[in-house]
Amino acid sequence: MATEDGKAAWVIGFGRSGQAANAALAARGDDVHVVERADLVVVSPGVRVMSELEFGVRSLKARGVKLLAVTGSKGKSSVVKLVADALTRAGRRAVPCGNYGLPVSEVGACDWAVVEVSSFQLETTNLPPDTFAAAAVLNLQEDHLDRHGSRELYHALKLKLLGMTRRPVKGWDCAADASVCALLAGSYFDNDILRANGCAAVALLRAAGLDDASIAAAFAAFAPLPHRMNLVAELNGVRYIDDSKATSVAALAAGVTMAGERVRLIAGGLPKGDDPKTASSPLTKRVKKVYLIGRCAEEFRSAWSDVVDCEICGTMEKAVEAAMRDAEKGETVLLSPGTASFDQFKNFGERGDVFAQLVKREGTKEK
Repeated sequence: MATEDGKAAWVIGFGRSGQAANAALAARGDDVHVVERADLVVVSPGVRVMSELEFGVRSLKARGVKLLAVTGSKGKSSVVKLVADALTRAGRRAVPCGNYGLPVSEVGACDWAVVEVSSFQLETTNLPPDTFAAAAVLNLQEDHLDRHGSRELYHALKLKLLGMTRRPVKGWDCAADASVCALLAGSYFDNDILRANGCAAVALLRAAGLDDASIAAAFAAFAPLPHRMNLVAELNGVRYIDDSKATSVAALAAGVTMAGERVRLIAGGLPKGDDPKTASSPLTKRVKKVYLIGRCAEEFRSAWSDVVDCEICGTMEKAVEAAMRDAEKGETVLLSPGTASFDQFKNFGERGDVFAQLVKREGTKEK
């Protein structure tokens, strides 16, 4: 357990995971103190520090719950959902949790917990190598440099998860097995961008004891999460796709690649420190014009204007209006921002919802 019962414990931050940790600590008799907001915490070496994730995982292990873990730069939540769905379909009580789903400290009775792990959580998580039945790192791109400072540190934090299991899975290695790839046929993961993630999910499910027939059935039944390349509407022969979960430049590049070859891209928001020029190749090949919003609009225009036409729109409403004005039959208007959303929206979900509402509103006007 995280502390000895009846000891003093401090919870820093009172979002959903902080609330879950507070409730769990209080329930077992600890004297809990909460700091709702702090920009910097300076810790004496005599004080033990751990993430809510580590506290919750240790509690689940003590209760006999089996655990799987997933991290990576893109696609974690979809893999966690697929794995949890597959285990549930096979008659095992499985709960998605961590950075997606419930906070780990809030997980109730179950057979399996499938944990999404972020780089932020891994900063203060240290668990022994037999913690997870299997753990996967899906991909390593450039993200969260505003927090971690360098790509090398960000990648090292992600790879730290593999030291917490005796069955490490690297997504980029799994896709080399043709027999594994066959299980994804026709599913959401059956494409060049997501195939390696799907194959990592296969490896996790095999580690959990599922047979290939059950795994293939789970892939066939999988419904993607919202704001991940979701078709919002098709109006006058133009497709409108919400990929608001693309919160890094690497995810933007992946979204553009998946969208096709005649794309009008809505991008921008609050930058995270990754280099926008890394998306230049797919922009050059596939994007007819970029409609820029949010705080980084000028930064992105400066990075991309030599390879693609860019228009600074500022707001989502103006960007949707401009893209709908310009779009021609057979093209795709894609919201794939490549940034965080917090300069104009409360989260990526609200950003995607506003995009969908505007598309549908403008589509009604045209009728």
